Amino acid sequence: MARPLLVIAITGSLLLAACSPAENGKVSLIVYSPHGKELLSDHEIRFEARYPRVDVKWLDMGSQDVLDRLRSEKNNPQADIWWGAPSDLFEQAGEEGLLLPYRPTWSEAVAPEARGSADFWYGTYRTPEVIAYNNALLKPDEAPEEWDDLLDPKWKEKIILRDPLASGTMRTIFCAMILRELNKTGSPAGGYRWLGALDANTKDYVPNLTILSQKLARREGWVTLWNMPDIELQRARYDYPLAYVLPASGVPVVMDGIALVAKSEPRPAAREYYEFVTSRPSLVRAAREFFRIPARNDIPASELPSWIGRTPIPVMPLDRDLLRKHSREWMRYWDEHIRHKGNGGPAAGTSPGSD
Repeated sequence: MARPLLVIAITGSLLLAACSPAENGKVSLIVYSPHGKELLSDHEIRFEARYPRVDVKWLDMGSQDVLDRLRSEKNNPQADIWWGAPSDLFEQAGEEGLLLPYRPTWSEAVAPEARGSADFWYGTYRTPEVIAYNNALLKPDEAPEEWDDLLDPKWKEKIILRDPLASGTMRTIFCAMILRELNKTGSPAGGYRWLGALDANTKDYVPNLTILSQKLARREGWVTLWNMPDIELQRARYDYPLAYVLPASGVPVVMDGIALVAKSEPRPAAREYYEFVTSRPSLVRAAREFFRIPARNDIPASELPSWIGRTPIPVMPLDRDLLRKHSREWMRYWDEHIRHKGNGGPAAGTSPGSD
């Protein structure tokens, strides 16, 4: 899947700026992350107040873009930290030698599914993926309640989506729909048909969350798919008319992680940053200010916002091994055969990309 040259040029120029030597003798620390300017800026300010010798530079981009960039930089790594991505992307990166093993001081405070093989990554947040909508246009009982509701022709030209090729969030949702059908038939064909029907109702695929939120707020689209924390944050910070639905049949829950990037001379500041952003105080702050659900299980409920305890999340089971092995193949098929085709995907009885 070719990446747009414009995106490569823009992120390349940003990276050049990020990698400039720090002033005043400070140590420059480079962070790649999809977590957004709000959370990244907050942690940058607080970390630099704690460690004034360090100058944090972060580059905000989709988690798949992070993985692609790390691959391109393998022989000359630029980043120190990769913070934020679904676990399957971290597993791929670990297998490709892009990550440095590290066991954090709190490693025993997470479940087995929140730690990577060989300590290449550890979980930070549990991130539910949801159906979101403009609640100035739709009442709660008018919004899609289930994933299959999105395929109703009444939503044609009313759905706007983040482009999934760069986004770990969207790739997880799309692959979850393929896995759901794969579990029924043993073939991804039913999932491809589902994505084809969704494509038929999709008005546009946009490059980032900012544009997605703005288009929904301007009523250029009515419905989208995204993650719950970002929808809450966009509503709270920018007063966008957004609400969301947790389908009762189950939602994909991303185990969002963090990792050290493999470098010949890893900076001690990278480990300090890793520990800082995953500390109990930082996780509590992220929950209260940025609607993140901590992966650590040693944080008392009394320290967390009450909405975490009162929001039951129906978790959709996902085969993480299949997701890791086949997500690239599935997304390639979507990009080449489904995107902008609006034809419902492959014909019944076919089994494209079956495994």
